[in-house]
Amino acid sequence: MTSPTNASVAAGSLAELLFRSGPIALFLDFDGVLAEIAPTPEAATVPSGVIARLQTLHSTLDGALAVVTGRAMADVDRFLAPLHLPVAAEHGNMRRSRDGRVEVLNEAAMQDVPELAAELEQAFGADDRIIVERKPSAVAVHYRLAPERAAECFERVNAVVAVRSGFSIVAGKMVIEARAAGADKGAAVRGYMQDEPFGGRTPLFIGDDITDEDGFAAAQQLVPVHRDYDSLTG
Repeated sequence: MTSPTNASVAAGSLAELLFRSGPIALFLDFDGVLAEIAPTPEAATVPSGVIARLQTLHSTLDGALAVVTGRAMADVDRFLAPLHLPVAAEHGNMRRSRDGRVEVLNEAAMQDVPELAAELEQAFGADDRIIVERKPSAVAVHYRLAPERAAECFERVNAVVAVRSGFSIVAGKMVIEARAAGADKGAAVRGYMQDEPFGGRTPLFIGDDITDEDGFAAAQQLVPVHRDYDSLTG
């Protein structure tokens, strides 16, 4: 897997190249792109130089840079401090704009998280290799340290979501998650592209997981149709 340091440099170089032919909006996943994949969510690290690179990109793009992630917003802020970037957290259910406003797509899901998380914690509490991560509007079950229990994790999460209408299921790298219904990274990208300073730019989404597929698709769909490619072809 490409390291986050190399990924951030590549993202910066690509963004700067595309910027010469027209303004872009840059959307970045967090884990696997800005931070190393780690055995547990708390063990993740952001390599030296990534935060400075993000700050430069944010300035170069006139603020049209956002982190689009499954993580909680508070986690992203903690890892990327002192930066306070636009962030679409929990697969886009919570989206912070450039001016700091936070829009919640599905508030009802937040009310059911404690009960859903409690059921999953009871199911897996005897195995400390399985981590049940509570977020404001989602619950993730990480089984990276117990891969032989993957099928059981999938079955249990499916079972607890099946009796609730406010959640959908998304699988990632060694994790299965109950996320707020209606939230995905594509919806987050589309939301940003309706706002300043993202609107009217060419969206570029960089990610490394199945959960990023919605973001890739949205970015492709939202490429402006009236773009001058002469500077690329000479």
